[in-house]
Amino acid sequence: MSERRIAVVTGAAAGIGAAVARTLARDGYSLALLDRDDVELKRVTAELAETIVEGADIESHVVDVTDRQAVDAAVASTMDTFGRIDALAHVAGILDTGSVLDSDPDQWRKIFGVNVFGLLNVLQSVGLEMRRRRAGAIVVVSSNAAGVPRIGMGAYGSSKAAATMLVRTAGLELAADGIRVNVVAPGSTDTAMQRSLWSDPSDDSGADAVIEGNLASYRLGIPLGKLATADDIAESVHFLLSDRAAHITMQALYVDGGATLKA
Repeated sequence: MSERRIAVVTGAAAGIGAAVARTLARDGYSLALLDRDDVELKRVTAELAETIVEGADIESHVVDVTDRQAVDAAVASTMDTFGRIDALAHVAGILDTGSVLDSDPDQWRKIFGVNVFGLLNVLQSVGLEMRRRRAGAIVVVSSNAAGVPRIGMGAYGSSKAAATMLVRTAGLELAADGIRVNVVAPGSTDTAMQRSLWSDPSDDSGADAVIEGNLASYRLGIPLGKLATADDIAESVHFLLSDRAAHITMQALYVDGGATLKA
């Protein structure tokens, strides 16, 4: 069994998930990468295979986190390959917009299916393995939208609020087993998900409107005057998974440039 730390990263094919995978790879982790996007997952896996620290290893699994059997199979394969799981970075999630009164309930079910029940699938599958060893660290990427309402984001914000409470409760239940469970809650971060909210995703000036804010739509401004990068969020995840955070659990770390202060 490898002496290197073993991490499972979900949502690893793009954005924050890929940035987390790169950050952990640079630190010498062996990785199991999960995502439903086969093409992008292969690309990220090949990229990391070229740069991963000598002695570490990497495998990938095409998995939709809403499919519990597929999640369990990926976790079982990871256990077969590496013998244990030391860390979980759960980043998989989706965003869709629509007003509370006019949106389709099926849209809500889809968002909750990924952001809440998909999280539950991964948390249970990996958490059970960690509990058997009485060791491990879990970080789930949520959103500052979990605590701050935004027009058009009722489903997304509600799902992230549910996910945040789910994670913190799991942290309470697993504390006696020595397993730390924390949340990283990003604000506006320059990813494809963020740009999908802009009128022109390719126009970088879309960031200016986000930074300045708009009270009419209750879109928060960003006091630091810049969007976060995926690497900014990845560094926070890395810290909470590391031994430097050995006495931190059940916490939600907001990485939002001060946006929540203006709510």
